[in-house]
Amino acid sequence: MANICIVFGSTTGNTRDVAQKLRLIWGREDADLVDVAEADADLFARYDRFILATSTWGAGDLQDDWEIFFPQLDGVDLSGKRIAVMALGDQQHYPEAFCDCVALLVDKVHERGGTVVGFADAENYIYTASRAEREGRLLGLLLDEDNQADLTDQRLRGWVERLRKEFG
Repeated sequence: MANICIVFGSTTGNTRDVAQKLRLIWGREDADLVDVAEADADLFARYDRFILATSTWGAGDLQDDWEIFFPQLDGVDLSGKRIAVMALGDQQHYPEAFCDCVALLVDKVHERGGTVVGFADAENYIYTASRAEREGRLLGLLLDEDNQADLTDQRLRGWVERLRKEFG
């Protein structure tokens, strides 16, 4: 079994594709990739480190499969788990709610006793407001495949470097 689990939800395929890139950067043999549409709450008992990846819909909502799965987290004990969050969003069309869904996942992880890692710098983004930013830093990695796809690989590589240290 790999030592990290990347759980993604994807409607159009963009988040799946980015999660696959993330797995390749991390190392295929060290990271398992799980579609949240096929997951159950027991998944969280099998790993100690997770990356939760979602796309953002509407004005900051979770991707549909994450919306369906989200209530299952209420019964999960995340104590001792280290969890990072990654989201895709659109800064140009939703500058006032860019990747707001990250806050939902981060708050749920805290509520269930988990430790959130993988905070990122808010530099080089073009949005006006985001619940995914607190105290001047992003609660996870935010990616904009519509307007800044050319920065995705660089951002993923830098984030993985930080996560390797924070995951221990």
